[in-house]
This record gives sequence, C-alpha cells and structure tokens, in this order.
Amino acid sequence: MVESDWPEVASIYQAGIATGHATFEALPPANWAAFITCKRSELSLVALNSADRVIGWVAAAPTSTRTAYAGVVEHSIYIHPDAAGQSAGSRLLTAFLAVADHAGVWTVQSSIFPENTTSLRLHERAGFRTVGRRERIASMDYGPHAGRWRDTILVERRTPGDPARSQAEVASSANTHTHTRSSDLSTRIFTPNRLQES
Repeated sequence: MVESDWPEVASIYQAGIATGHATFEALPPANWAAFITCKRSELSLVALNSADRVIGWVAAAPTSTRTAYAGVVEHSIYIHPDAAGQSAGSRLLTAFLAVADHAGVWTVQSSIFPENTTSLRLHERAGFRTVGRRERIASMDYGPHAGRWRDTILVERRTPGDPARSQAEVASSANTHTHTRSSDLSTRIFTPNRLQES
C-alpha cells in the first residue's frame, strides 16, 4: 500500500463503515498520514484487479509499545462490495499472513462484530480461532445502531511452528518484499513497494 492508493482505500473503508458491521469508527481517517501513522507499513497491502484498481486492503497496527509484545498486531481487512464473493478476501488475507510470518509477527488478532458472519468465516478458513466474545465492549455513535452497546468476537491466529526467531532473521525479513499472484491473474496483491515478479 502506498499513498496514491489512499483515495480508493478510503472509499472501500467508507463502504465498510456504511454496513454498520465493520467498525466502531464513524468515518475513515482524514488523510493518508492520519491512516498510516499508527500502522506497520510493511504489513499494509492492497489487492488490485486487472485494471489496477484497488479492490481490497489489509493493514495492521501494533497492540502495544512494549517490547514483549513486538510480534502482536491487530489487523483490519476490507473488500470492495463489487469484489465480494470473488475470493479477493481470502487471497489478500493469505498474502498478509505470509508477510506477517516473514516479518516476525507471532500473533495476529482482530475484533469482529458477531453479525459480520462473512468476516468470521473468512478468518476461520485462514486458521484464526475464536478467543472469546467481548460483551457490550463499546457503543456505536452512528448509523442505525447508534446508541447501542455491541459485542465483538476476538479472533487470533498464531504463527505456525516456533515463534522464537533470531533478531538477525527478523531484521533480514523486514527488508524482504514478496509478491503474490492469484491463480487467475484477476487479482494481484502487492506489498508496499509493489514489486512484481517476472
């Protein structure tokens, strides 16, 4: 994901907000800087269609500034409504998890509204487990659910195998970018530098 993606990223974000089942946020961040400042840029990916339009994005932020939790992130994934049901979400999430594993992340977590069954199924297929239900965790302040206290489902995925990696390996992975090409070439998933394999 790069700054020029922001208008399309923000539009997809707004479409998710409009469903009332994506986030407690009422509006996307005001601009790219406000969006990316709290994210790990190497874990911010977009999915592009054959016309090079953004049809989905995923990004992750640290859950803590403490060193002990350096490998724990919370992610969000949004897919353009027109791309729903075309496997863009599963391909994007798979690519994100591969990048996260390579970057030394050992826990990826997310809070999902129980009504968002599509997202819950997507994450279950990707290897996430349900940690628990957080009842009445926060109140909505917009849309048809305004004023309603809502539950979220906390899901997490642990890096397969031993998460203990040498500092040299993690440092090396931070300088490595991968590119995943979908099987039918209709969706190309790029890391921040948008490297393309020949």
